[in-house]
Amino acid sequence: MTAIIFVVCAYLLGSVSFAVLMSKAFGLADPRTYGSGNPGATNVLRSGKKAAAALTLLGDAAKGWLAVWLAIRFATHDGGGLWVVASVSLAVFLGHLFPVFLKFQGGKGVATALGVLLAISGWMGLAVLGTWLLVAAVFRYSSLAALVAAIAAPVYAMLLHLMPELIVAIVAISALLIWRHKINIQKLMTGKESKIGSKKKTESQSA
Repeated sequence: MTAIIFVVCAYLLGSVSFAVLMSKAFGLADPRTYGSGNPGATNVLRSGKKAAAALTLLGDAAKGWLAVWLAIRFATHDGGGLWVVASVSLAVFLGHLFPVFLKFQGGKGVATALGVLLAISGWMGLAVLGTWLLVAAVFRYSSLAALVAAIAAPVYAMLLHLMPELIVAIVAISALLIWRHKINIQKLMTGKESKIGSKKKTESQSA
């Protein structure tokens, strides 16, 4: 029963959209009505309000981190506890992707995934963040950076010898993140993907 409560609460926390909340707080249009229509930090950045985008990024990452940290802090320290942590990691990520508060139309989960990874392992999270930053700085594509970081995450997890239960969750999150970027992959392959900071309304970016 405790495990179910953890998972449900993690999903509900993940369902909180900071893109929508910050847009309302800054008097901006709903991020689902312009750009990619994606309620995430990259699309909020298209509004021109860098502060709103930054707070969206931090909020989405923080909810992922908090859910997993609470599970690690209060779950039993045995094999079952590890599965609770793994399940919570996946649940908060799924909450962001399919939020009950937004009719299951959520973001792509990059920031939330980062928060989850930082909570599981600070070193792994920093390695994934470094990978994202490097690719984004060189190529200026948020989606490409997210895809490379998603592929790298399970590799870093295995190099750090994380427990199998956690690696399973990380692989699932990475696979879902890549799946959510399927349109971006097509755009990258055809040269139609917009770069970081673009304000074009018809382009799709990662967030």
